[in-house]
Amino acid sequence: MTTRTIIILLGPPGSGKGSQAALIKSHMRLPHLSTGDLLRENVAAQSALGKIAKSYIDHGKLVPDAIILDMIMHRIEQEDCKKGFLLDGFPRTLVQAQALQLALSASDQLFIINLKVDDAMIIERISGRLICSKCMTPYHLRFAPPKAANVCDACGGELYQRADDTYEVIAKRLAVYHQQTAPLIEFYQNYPGFSTIDGTRSKEAIFNELVNALHIKS
Repeated sequence: MTTRTIIILLGPPGSGKGSQAALIKSHMRLPHLSTGDLLRENVAAQSALGKIAKSYIDHGKLVPDAIILDMIMHRIEQEDCKKGFLLDGFPRTLVQAQALQLALSASDQLFIINLKVDDAMIIERISGRLICSKCMTPYHLRFAPPKAANVCDACGGELYQRADDTYEVIAKRLAVYHQQTAPLIEFYQNYPGFSTIDGTRSKEAIFNELVNALHIKS
């Protein structure tokens, strides 16, 4: 049976999971499975799933477990996930975590990385985020601004702020996170592959510690 390397990134919205996921994907050559990206693709396509999900996303609420689980389980069965995958934004609830455990085999190597960032910094980070309408490259007005205002450095596409990145929605998302998602830390913290990393430092410093954590436990 093929051994899969499976990495779960935990942390509140805006903790840097997406940035670290991009680095891990390049470093370890694992497919990056972001529930946020998959949901936004469905919303943009106005699929049945997308229409249901949009009402939750726009109000800072979690999309129901059943929808997320169907989407993720179908995705990890695809050919590019046979050697492993990186999960960003999943699991978000205990129900999702328990369902994922049932889908794993004894030969799978599971790592859980928890990025720890306080609420005040999260609000500052998210409220300044921008994203390219064409290639989805992320930017930040303070921490990673584009060279030209509202123009993507990579493809020249127009930058915009997502509807769920306003202050009011961020506050609701954090409340939901602390109530429903933070208990995942307790669920995983005694697992051999679990590590908590300070997410307030530079992207490079966080990634170096993350790689060391994966190496130590590999």
